[in-house]
Amino acid sequence: MRVSCLIRAAFTWGLSLAPGALVVTADTPLFDPLDGNFDVSQYLAENAFGVLPVPIVITEPAVDGGVGAAGIFFHESDEQRERRMDALQNTDEGAGALLLTPSASALAGAYMGNGSYFVGGGHMGFWKQGRVRYMGGGGYGDVSLDFYGTGDAPIANPIEINTEAVALLQSLKFKLGELPVFAGVAQRYVSARLSASLAQDSLAGHFGPDVSPEQLSDAEETLTGDTTLSALGLVLELDTRDNFFSPHAGYRYELEHLWYRDVLGSDIDYQLTEFSGLNYWTLTQNWRLALRLNGQLADTDDFLPPFATPAIKLRGIPAARYQGNAVGVLEAEVTHQINYRWSVNVFAGTGRAADAFGELSSSDARNAGGAGFRYLIARRYGFEMGLDVARGPEDTVFYIQAGTAW
Repeated sequence: MRVSCLIRAAFTWGLSLAPGALVVTADTPLFDPLDGNFDVSQYLAENAFGVLPVPIVITEPAVDGGVGAAGIFFHESDEQRERRMDALQNTDEGAGALLLTPSASALAGAYMGNGSYFVGGGHMGFWKQGRVRYMGGGGYGDVSLDFYGTGDAPIANPIEINTEAVALLQSLKFKLGELPVFAGVAQRYVSARLSASLAQDSLAGHFGPDVSPEQLSDAEETLTGDTTLSALGLVLELDTRDNFFSPHAGYRYELEHLWYRDVLGSDIDYQLTEFSGLNYWTLTQNWRLALRLNGQLADTDDFLPPFATPAIKLRGIPAARYQGNAVGVLEAEVTHQINYRWSVNVFAGTGRAADAFGELSSSDARNAGGAGFRYLIARRYGFEMGLDVARGPEDTVFYIQAGTAW
């Protein structure tokens, strides 16, 4: 999971707490004086130095669901808090930029239905009025997932792969002049132990007769051994979204290129390029359109461990179900704003995974779609939460969403 997603999800998950779970004083309102609806803006604004308890509900079918908890720590100076509180008291609209705490840290842990678990944490920091952005995090996980092969060469029977891993991910970006463009560096490190109770003959039975003995040997070594992957890279981002967590308008385009090298401690030398494009358009007062583009390309002839192989990420498709060295995803979402607080949405997407970029157009399309709703639970922050139900090629899955699904 990306560190930014972990922190955003954990931070916004705190907004979904029931009133009884919040540590509030008698004079801390949980209903917005503007319209009388349930709203936690005041609670968040008055507890910048506190710890926000966060429940985690995992609905991912690949791990049989799960539950967990997290704590979010806010960081701001006395001067920043005074400015924010003045904005809260004196301004009903347009104060979101001041109300958002400059930096936040998260600690989290979860246990899943198939016995998997993880513990970790991260930090999201903004300095110099947001001109410098840092995101970093790490943790330990013991996760079991089924491996279905790569590209359009699925294995005959899925193999359950257990991965015990320590991971560290970081990025540091700087704003370029007055443009909404950021450039910086990224770092990734994963040390993992993979296990699958397979002998050589049973592995050949899973992969089928078309796999060479050399490929079987590489696969067995990767799927049943220790692997360390370490990379440094460059990142370029354009960000004009009107809200970090629940955008209604604007764009976010990011291009990241990573070099995994032996001199950095990596057992496999390869390059990974990822492009992400998020587009949010306000069509009318009550209708919005969003479009997501994502592409990943691993430039390698080696057999990558499943946790490092690009995969289709769509609502309705289990994690790591469709993998390949090249992956492309397109997803659209239409939202209808019913009133100030409530909205409903429908979405559909398609993804392709192949062993090489040139094979993407001829690979099978994996389609998914569904519908959901959102509720504006923190008006002054622009935070929304809700539920999505999605149908993919194999499963129907529901997702409890905090902020944008992307």
